[in-house]
Amino acid sequence: MKRVSYTSRPSYALRYSLTTAINKSLCYHDDDAFKYRAYTATYLLIFPVAFLCNMAALLVFFIQRARRSSASCVVMTNLALSDASFSLTLPLRLAYYFRGGVWDFPDWLCRLCVYGFYVNLYTSILFLTLLSVLRWLAVTHPLRHRTLATPPRALLVCLGIWLFVGATSANFLWSGVVHRGGSPRCFEPSGPDWKPLLKFNYVGVTFGFLLPFLTINCCYIQIIRRLTTTNTALGNSNHNRTSRLRNRRRPVHLVGMVTVTFVVCFFPYHVIRSLHLHAIDGKWSCEVIVALQRAVVITLCLAASNSVVNPLLYYYSTRTFRASMKGAHNSLLSARRSSFRSGVHLARIKKT
Repeated sequence: MKRVSYTSRPSYALRYSLTTAINKSLCYHDDDAFKYRAYTATYLLIFPVAFLCNMAALLVFFIQRARRSSASCVVMTNLALSDASFSLTLPLRLAYYFRGGVWDFPDWLCRLCVYGFYVNLYTSILFLTLLSVLRWLAVTHPLRHRTLATPPRALLVCLGIWLFVGATSANFLWSGVVHRGGSPRCFEPSGPDWKPLLKFNYVGVTFGFLLPFLTINCCYIQIIRRLTTTNTALGNSNHNRTSRLRNRRRPVHLVGMVTVTFVVCFFPYHVIRSLHLHAIDGKWSCEVIVALQRAVVITLCLAASNSVVNPLLYYYSTRTFRASMKGAHNSLLSARRSSFRSGVHLARIKKT
């Protein structure tokens, strides 16, 4: 009886393991339809609002600087500049998703868009943290705030933040165009080794989220404690002191809004992103990887929306910003009225 040799054929276990490995390497790419729809809808809403609001904020801050500059104004100007710069990359992202994931632009633009997202993300976090520290200093140490929190020093700190985030995010400049499915793709990892990306993720989570978040919470607690003790010491007999205390409570609104921004925009993204990278590196089941991939898409949309939330923070937490916005609105209305009256006057002259 002739014995049949199966050495030239792969065993069933080997074929199964190869198929499983291939499926796991591709399963986080097979949910493109959900990803493209979510990003397209989000960026269509974010782009006009973020661009117009942050450009208007930059104009208001420029007007304030010509009249009266402050350290908080300098920090908010840099924050608005970061958000406005990020909004300029959104049309390229929209064109990519409208094309169904085909990148028709140069490779350096792809790298710049990826780099710009993370620079905006972490500069926003650090600028918001700096704002909270300035408000904490103004409430708890007002004399030191006057001497330390000067506009030139605030500008130097902001430049340091730009340099620090720009240098530490330079790794994302290597994430350029990759080819998948016969088409050039952008915003996708290029290599199969996820361990370096996982380590880099934890550096970003530690220094770009956890430490700033703890700093903001400490500032918030100290501000509330100081205002509570001051309110108890002053009592309610002196109207001037009560009104002064009411003015000093405005920092609570700003730090509170910053904390809400962290919880809504930044906290979910960093948690889900870490879990997703662990799932891919640990070769978890494809169902879990795809579910986490969808969660990353949703939380990334929340993180990108911080460029829309920040102008609300300027408006509702800064009295001078509201006054400048109202002044600009009134001047625009008066200009329209004067132009309308001059047009009516010219029409009457032509009739006569």
